[in-house]
Amino acid sequence: MNWNGVMPAITTCFDSDLSVNHSFMAKHCQWLLEAGCTGIVPLGSLGEGATLSFEEKVQIVRTCVSAVKGSAPVVASISALSTSEAVALAKATANEGCDALMVLPPYVYQGDWREMKAHVSAVFEATPLSCMLYNNPVAYGTDFLPEQIVELAAEHENLASVKESSTDVRRVSAIRALLGDRVEVFVGIDDAILEGIGVGATGWIAGLANALPRESVELYNCAINCEHKKAFDLYRWFLPLLRMDTVPDFVQLIKLVQTELGIGNPRVRPPRLELAGDKLAHVRRTIREALGAKPQVANGPAIPAK
Repeated sequence: MNWNGVMPAITTCFDSDLSVNHSFMAKHCQWLLEAGCTGIVPLGSLGEGATLSFEEKVQIVRTCVSAVKGSAPVVASISALSTSEAVALAKATANEGCDALMVLPPYVYQGDWREMKAHVSAVFEATPLSCMLYNNPVAYGTDFLPEQIVELAAEHENLASVKESSTDVRRVSAIRALLGDRVEVFVGIDDAILEGIGVGATGWIAGLANALPRESVELYNCAINCEHKKAFDLYRWFLPLLRMDTVPDFVQLIKLVQTELGIGNPRVRPPRLELAGDKLAHVRRTIREALGAKPQVANGPAIPAK
């Protein structure tokens, strides 16, 4: 498993009856890889994993694996209310041919370190697949500290990467200082990508890449290659959209950007509801202003970190 580059945490497309639109999702995966993304990450927060049934999750992974045909890794997000369900999902998605796992703390219950260590360790041990630990204390209330990540890495050889979404880029440099190249660190917050790469991140689990993959790959490549002016020029244009990845209704917002570009639709599963009224009008104006000034970017694969 090659942990680097731009890997979109993909949205889950729904039909009018809110069933999963597998045909669209397959084409979306292929389109993202054609634009230079280096992997596909289904079932995450942006993929509305909390509203998907166990079988729907397995079917989505099956769709993604079939669509990419081995051309890039499929990283299944593993999240559940219970440890037993998380372990079962890890095994089921591995059986469907996914290449790696992104392991989340349990939904709802915010346990102490001993409990959270036991939970993620059980998932790491469920398969031999390479694993990414997802740290997002803002969303989940569970914070895996750098020293705790060191402990997990020492005990689990297949812990190969960390998605750092604490919003504090100092965490990236702290993990690097403690673990060196033992794990790869991915930025999980869209509007921290330049800062994260600047202090040692080698990858990006990206949200807006669902709608703007070429721009996301170009931004990543400029940052990795230290092309500072090009990176900051693109970043300044991109920021109003990248910041949509950092608020509670990020799923609705990113799906709206996709919709404005003719990529999918804005449907979400309750308890989320589509935006409406003044907020919808304001968001549409922001999106359309940004898209109206969209720069031309190169078309090429994400360049791995050296």
